[in-house]
Amino acid sequence: MKAKFLAASGLFGFILLVPIPALGQTESQDPRPEPKALAPAVEIQNEDYAEVRKRFRTKLLEQGPAPQKEPKHRPPAGVTEVEFPSGKLRLKAWVSRPPENKLRQPAVLFVHGGFAFGPPDWEMAQPYHDAGYVVLVPILRGENGQPGSFSLFYDEVDDVLAAATYLSEQPYIDPDRLYLAGHSSGGTVALLAAMASRQFRAVASFDGLPDLAAVSKLLKEEARFDLNDPREFQVRSPLAYAGSFKCPARLYYSNQAWEHMHLTSQRTAEVAKERGLDVEAILVEGNHFSMVRPAMKQSIEFFRTKRPAK
Repeated sequence: MKAKFLAASGLFGFILLVPIPALGQTESQDPRPEPKALAPAVEIQNEDYAEVRKRFRTKLLEQGPAPQKEPKHRPPAGVTEVEFPSGKLRLKAWVSRPPENKLRQPAVLFVHGGFAFGPPDWEMAQPYHDAGYVVLVPILRGENGQPGSFSLFYDEVDDVLAAATYLSEQPYIDPDRLYLAGHSSGGTVALLAAMASRQFRAVASFDGLPDLAAVSKLLKEEARFDLNDPREFQVRSPLAYAGSFKCPARLYYSNQAWEHMHLTSQRTAEVAKERGLDVEAILVEGNHFSMVRPAMKQSIEFFRTKRPAK
């Protein structure tokens, strides 16, 4: 799985953040920028994110597929590939369907990391399935040969919301127990989706990126929009609209991530709590990948505390 992510350029070279010094390099020679250079850059906005999305349309300077290449995959045994509408697009998703005789089940919509979907992304969400949740992982626009143009954290939010609508309408799903989670880039999209819609009971992000503006210089082939337009960064940065969460949220971030991830995750939670929202940033031991299992275990307990009242 790591090879897939390491192949991504610029932005993900930053997010992966190999914490161990290279051979012959001491910690004092760590080439990373000083924490001050990684401070939050996006401006906090007072408008509601859902309302902003009704008016704002991203202007892509280039139309095309996601920058990460990955073939189509067949789902494993016990997993069903389904199709759901997202605007004019028809996109795929993998879902674990319960036995037909079961009552309506709680579900987790898991947004994968990177800019393509593969079997390891499904395997990452296995703890949710083991905990009794129906799991759906959508394959987003422009990924794995799917239609639509990659936009980096904006139009993909529409795909997640469309997948949530599809999932909530299935006869085997309890729409009042629909949860949202995501890793890495998927964590960013999950946070934005939780600000744009009231469909979710709670949301969990694992090493999501709260502030895209702070890493603007690292956006090489990922950015398809005008890097000089601050609005394009605002609508892609959960920190900018931290007061817009429509459900309780937990931002889990790894202790081996760069200082930027620590500062912006904490700041997102601070702004949200100032608005009276149930949002916490939680430090988890491990790196970008090893932190996921323990953080996901915490998120399961968090989701269980957010069940609807009987």
